[in-house]
Amino acid sequence: MPVPQTKAELLAAIDVQFARLMRELERVPDERYREPSLEGHAKGTMMSVGDLVAYLIGWGELVIKWIDRDQRGELVDFPETGYQWNELGRLAQKFYADFHALSPGELVARLKRSKETLEVLIRDRDERTLYGRPWYGKFTLGRMIQFNTSSPYANAHGRLRKWKKVNGLA
Repeated sequence: MPVPQTKAELLAAIDVQFARLMRELERVPDERYREPSLEGHAKGTMMSVGDLVAYLIGWGELVIKWIDRDQRGELVDFPETGYQWNELGRLAQKFYADFHALSPGELVARLKRSKETLEVLIRDRDERTLYGRPWYGKFTLGRMIQFNTSSPYANAHGRLRKWKKVNGLA
């Protein structure tokens, strides 16, 4: 899928990739959700399907936080308070821990809520706000949203398909 350049393309990319991801998640047995059998986001680590979903929730909610803080005129601490861009593996571990207590159903529901909230935030913004000017460094707000929604959804879909095939769940 090409990189979105407009609000409509961004919303479409999010919807398409999220739907593909949900089709895969729906076919993962609950008892396999916490099995650490997927390659983790940090080199040399393993994660579970639940951790993968937690990672997506974490980034989605982080983008919501960025937009909210920016809208209120507050400083946005990228990528997250206490983390640098070269510590994304450590941030992934935080996301895994933050959502570890949630059941598979709760994880999926929370992921859906973050996606729906982001769609509302996108719809509430015009093309210029999303794509007409840099928002963080050289990146537009639309691009930053895409980096943390449709792209990771597509990546997670691919990871899940591979994991399911290896584990006889395809």
